This record gives sequence, C-alpha cells and structure tokens, in this order.
Amino acid sequence: MTNEEIKSIKALMKREVVLAMGCTEPVAVALTVAKARETFGQMPEKVEVLLSKNIFKNAMGVGIPGTGMIGLPIAIAMGLVAGKSERGLEVLDLRSDEIQAAKQWLDANQSAISIALKDTSEKLYVECICRSGDAYSKAVVAQQHTRFVHIEKDGEIILHKALTANSIITQVNAPTLNARKVYDFATQTPLEELEFILETIPYNVEAALEGMKGYGLSTGKILMRSAGCDIVHNVIAKTVAAADARMDGCTKPVYSNSGSGNQGITCTLAIYEYASRKNIEQEKMTRALIMSHLFSIYIKQGIGRLSALCGIVNASIGVAAGICYLQDGSFEQICFAIKNMINTLAGMACDGAKPSCSLKITTGLYSAFVTSELALNNKVVEHTDGLSENDIDRSIANIGRLGHDGMNETDDVILDIMTHKQL
Repeated sequence: MTNEEIKSIKALMKREVVLAMGCTEPVAVALTVAKARETFGQMPEKVEVLLSKNIFKNAMGVGIPGTGMIGLPIAIAMGLVAGKSERGLEVLDLRSDEIQAAKQWLDANQSAISIALKDTSEKLYVECICRSGDAYSKAVVAQQHTRFVHIEKDGEIILHKALTANSIITQVNAPTLNARKVYDFATQTPLEELEFILETIPYNVEAALEGMKGYGLSTGKILMRSAGCDIVHNVIAKTVAAADARMDGCTKPVYSNSGSGNQGITCTLAIYEYASRKNIEQEKMTRALIMSHLFSIYIKQGIGRLSALCGIVNASIGVAAGICYLQDGSFEQICFAIKNMINTLAGMACDGAKPSCSLKITTGLYSAFVTSELALNNKVVEHTDGLSENDIDRSIANIGRLGHDGMNETDDVILDIMTHKQL
C-alpha cells in the first residue's frame, strides 16, 4: 500500500469517525436551523423545517441531550436559540441555561414552528427557512449530516453546491475501497498512523458507564446482571449500555461512524471490550478497531447515509471482521465472517432512532460473534445462498444495493405506520 493510499484512507476515516452529541438526525436539523438563524441575523417570527422521510423517521422518537424530551420541536428550539453551526455534530452540546432558554422559547412559540416532509429523492435532506415579514433566510443540509448545500438570504445566494449521486464516494480525494484494501490498511499500515482511532475509546466507554445507570430500556444494565464471566455477554451488555444512554438523551458525546453514533459505539466498544477482557495486546486491538470502523464505512458507502436498512447491519459486519482478526483469523476467514453476516442481517429494517435501537445492536453483536466463530472454523454460506457470491466485494455490493435501492417502499410503509399510530 502506497503512502498516498494510506494518507487518503486515513483522511477518509477522520472525516467519518467524529464526535457527536445526541442522535445525528435531530442534530442535523438543529444544525440547519442554527445556520439559517445565523444567516438571518436575528430571531425570526416563523421557522419552517422541511425534511426527507428518513430524517423525519429518525428524529421523531429519540431523546434530545439534556432535555428529558424527545423529537423535533425541542431540537429546533435548541438550534434556534443557542446553536452554533461551527460546532457541527456537537451543535446540541449546550449549557443547562441554554437548554432552559430553548425550552422557554418553545413553550411560548410552539405555533411559530412548522414541520413538513420535503418532496425529494434525497434520503438525508434538511431545509430550514427563517421568516419575519417579507425577510427570510434559508439553509439546506443534504447527503451528509453536516454538508451545507444551499444558503440564501432575501434572494441572495450565499452558497450553492450540486447534489451528487453518492457524496461519500465523490468527496475530493476520497479513496475507492474494497475488502482487500481495508484489510491491508488495517494490518500493514505503520501503527503510529492508526493510533488516532484510540481516541474513540474513552468517550464511548464513558457513555457505556453512564448507560449502566439505567437509560431507556436499560438493556445493557439488565444484561450485565446475568453476564457473569461470559465474555460475549459482557461485551454486548457494555456496548448496548452506551446506546441506551445515547438514545434516551444522555449528555455524553460519542464517536460516530458515517454520521451515526450507534454505529460508532458498536464499532469501537465491541472490539475494545473484547480485546480488554481477552488481554489482547494494544497493537492488535488498534488494528482491529481500524478494521471494524473501516469495513463499516466501506459497506455504508454502498448503502448510503440513511436507508431503510438498519445501520447496525454495516456496523456489526465491521465488528465481525474485527473479532475474527482478534482471534488470528486470516483474510479469507474475515471474508467468510462478512459473508455469514450479510446472510444473517439482510433486511433488518430501520424503524427510526429510539431507545429500542439497543435491542437491534444486541442482535447484531450476537450475530457477529456467532458468524466469526463459524468463519474461524472455515464455515461460510455458499455462494448460491441469498446475497452471497464467490467474490467478497460483489457480496458487499449486494447488501448495499438492497439497502440503497431495494427497501424504498419499506421506508414509506414504516413512516406511514409511525405517523398514524393510535396512541
């Protein structure tokens, strides 16, 4: 692998593995609102927010950090009252007095907010228009959670970027990945070039410890009670505890992967907890962390930023690869684990971000341990089975196609169900 390839892949990972405060879909909404208000220059009389189906779905029922509240109105209020757009995915990391000010504004101005679906083919799209009389400003985020593609004020275009077919792949100087390249980067790159990934551990561990206090369904806390000395049980419990906390509005930031905190939690904590409990040397753990995160990024490139396919599919496939590597699995066996996972989790639907996401992470991680164990015993699903092919990259492309193209109607049905519940 050339120095240029190493530099390019490392830069990709540093763009995709970043700190985030709160679920990233309401964060994207708050960020867009903050930019629109900054552009407007004052507090508006009206705030209009237009969202793609996937953003709407993932922001409806998730906890907003530090508020004890769920959903879009409080996220919009926080972005409007105290959000700073330069903070990116940490835009909701506010002081308690700022949160209180946002709550007070929302109590007094509920009718000032309008929220609607945008007629768009983009799966990640947020548009905010701030108005007072005839004056207005507009900000649009699309394709990535922090990617502003349009900003205007009173008819003056300040920023406009064309939407691309796949903004992850077409970033300037972004590398084209394949399974062999991911493996070689993780196993052959000089260790000092990879140690940045260790920064994800303390933040995600802190979220897990917070989750053990009991958030949401308390999945991690309850599983830990019966974990005993079972390593797999302990690893799963610790990992999902962080998701319990995050989905229920915990104020601990976590390192995300491909715009998702839960994917970042999964890719880091499962590998770290397993390596720690098995006393595996730090270099091997570091390389496994890189493998876990980078395989997840690679698979997510095909699926797209948001999809009807649950993001834990790609994250737990990354974990399966990393767990297999930690147990001295070969490249071939790691590919076996990935194929086994593709045929296990294909079709796991995303029904929005909410506290029960911890249950899907539990399922994904348990599958990762089972499929990697099979792979280490040279057992792999046949190429005639389901989405598998002889070629690993074609198999990965198939799960991407399923998530990107094959489940669009699933998205529509899920959103219809979620918006027409009898409560």
